[in-house]
Amino acid sequence: MSREIDEGLERAERTRPIPVHLNTRVKFLWEKVARNDTKRLAQAAGVSVRTAQRWAHALAAVAAGEVSGDIPMTKANAAKVERAVRAAWQPRVRKRVRRDAEQRGFMLHIQATFGFSAAGGSTDDPRPRMITQKMPGPVAQRLYAARDAGAGQDEQERILAEGLREHYFKDNGHRARGLDVELNDIAWMDVEL
Repeated sequence: MSREIDEGLERAERTRPIPVHLNTRVKFLWEKVARNDTKRLAQAAGVSVRTAQRWAHALAAVAAGEVSGDIPMTKANAAKVERAVRAAWQPRVRKRVRRDAEQRGFMLHIQATFGFSAAGGSTDDPRPRMITQKMPGPVAQRLYAARDAGAGQDEQERILAEGLREHYFKDNGHRARGLDVELNDIAWMDVEL
């Protein structure tokens, strides 16, 4: 399932990207999240305590120069580590950025295919468009609330389509009164908070 909207919000919420290397990610979880406790590391990453113990031992071996290279890990566990790091990375910055977006709005850059339905005599053929639009705080509030509730990409696309309908296509009620907009396919998008 596509996650363009979640990923766009996550990119905008960080001042620095998450660590790239697996060892650095595990070290971040070990030191900052688990505070050198294997039970906390296991809980944060969603793995067994024994697996967390192996990672801690491997980190110590790498730090001592006894071993080089990445910590041995399955792809599934590497994905769990990445999710845990994303969730714990820069919490104060993320909170501040979210508060600002919910108060002042955000800038949306999107290339997508939009479907339309309107009064008779107009076309409803989907059209690709590239749009840059300032979205107000209430749209950010709805997106964050949907994300917090576990809403999928479809629900988030609907929220964005409604926001774009009102603020871009209808120009805040100044034109296109009966227009309805549907976001069909996102080629790419970025969010500036």
